[in-house]
Amino acid sequence: MVRRATRQFSGPQDPHSGTRPEVPAGGRFCPLSDAELAKITDHAFDILSTIGMSGLPPDATKRALDQGARLREDGRICFDPSMVREACNRAPGTVHLPGFTPDRNLTIGKGHVHIGTGGAAVQVLDAKTEAYRDSTLQDLHNLMRVLDASPNIHYGVRPVVARDLEDPLELDFNTAFACMKATSKPIGVSFCDASHVRPVINMFDMALGGAGAFQDTPFCMAVIVHVVPPLAYAPEGIAMLEEAVNAGMTPQICSAGQAGATSPVTLAGALAQGLAECLAGLMVVDAIKPGAPCIYAFMPFISDLRTGAMSGGGGEAAIANAAAAQLLAYIGLPSTVSAGMTDSKLVDAQAGYEKGYTVALAAQAGADMINLSVGMLGSIMVASPEAMVIDDDMCGAILRSVHGIEVSDATLDLDAVERVATQDGHYLGEAETLKRMKTDYVYPALADRQSVDDWLDAGGASIWDRAKTRVSDILEGPAPSHLAPDVEAEMRAKYPIRLLS
Repeated sequence: MVRRATRQFSGPQDPHSGTRPEVPAGGRFCPLSDAELAKITDHAFDILSTIGMSGLPPDATKRALDQGARLREDGRICFDPSMVREACNRAPGTVHLPGFTPDRNLTIGKGHVHIGTGGAAVQVLDAKTEAYRDSTLQDLHNLMRVLDASPNIHYGVRPVVARDLEDPLELDFNTAFACMKATSKPIGVSFCDASHVRPVINMFDMALGGAGAFQDTPFCMAVIVHVVPPLAYAPEGIAMLEEAVNAGMTPQICSAGQAGATSPVTLAGALAQGLAECLAGLMVVDAIKPGAPCIYAFMPFISDLRTGAMSGGGGEAAIANAAAAQLLAYIGLPSTVSAGMTDSKLVDAQAGYEKGYTVALAAQAGADMINLSVGMLGSIMVASPEAMVIDDDMCGAILRSVHGIEVSDATLDLDAVERVATQDGHYLGEAETLKRMKTDYVYPALADRQSVDDWLDAGGASIWDRAKTRVSDILEGPAPSHLAPDVEAEMRAKYPIRLLS
């Protein structure tokens, strides 16, 4: 097993490492052997050095060539392995990701597992009508409010598109504002155009107290698709990446090839191509600003080869994303993978088992961030706040499993066994039991553990019923107050904010 402590390419230490909250470290599940990790990584390096990437814009191409990249006769840009290794050595192995408030700060990297949202769903499952409808700006705000109140969800990448907004600039302003207003946890947004990055950061500056404040507290990631698989840069994504890095905004760059469609049908081949595409993004970031913080979203999607459609809930997706986390750990880069992308359209048994094993395997493999893991249905085309609170329950149990088992003199107490075996005959009254019940055990907020008779006597509510009540309690309760009212009023006066107050 390749452990994170033996990082392949040594990089700078994270100056903010002391800000990391106590979150579990994964990495016990290793779907790939050491030899397999090396073979896939070498193949990814071979892809970059011989086949290379197309579509890199002229300015970025010049920077890459100045650093030693090569152009093939057909215009594809290639990166030699030594060049990529040097960039890996400069890249931070951990990234400080602050919240709007310091108590929500995260440190991403080294296998400490963080759960979050993501995607760009275009519909929501309306719990009142049990019908699907187009997602709105208010839906986005509501989902992020629920996220803020969910203890096992650490960050929020915009889960839905506000389809009631048509102007691209207004969409970007309002998406950023709605996410920021709803939660003080770290957030992530995408942009319709590179020219929108700076204006949105100016709005963040205002929210934090003045010009330049966001650079000191970059609580929002820029979620950027920098490649179009197979092996082509996305020019508009590269432009956004340049704006974000130069403005001090941490990018989360994404490769999401679909096995059998836009990446090889073999999982090993899909992983190698996806790793190459992630490293191709690293080369762009390194050329803009050597050593700039970046988070690498390596999300190998799976095709149902009977139809060609994307399938998010299969066993192949679970093992591929776990392996993606392991590969980025092998190289020493902060990772994001995808999980929880059930193909079910309902909060049902299919959703439960698909979410359960995909998120659990990614977490046990030590993914630093798990996007798309909560609140999503219908192959990430639908979002549901009720699904989110149920998934929060699930993630609490998964994160507890990642913590593992403490084996020590304190947990193997021979005197306690002697005392209980010869006296009371049970451990319920032991001081250690009372202590450990609060530290070693996780209790679900929504899952039911009553007997059948007690459950029936209490009304026989399903978990969906309890989730609807939980969401209503959150949205009808006090709203987060981290954004000062006078600052919000100033922002509404200056920017085209459409969210109702």
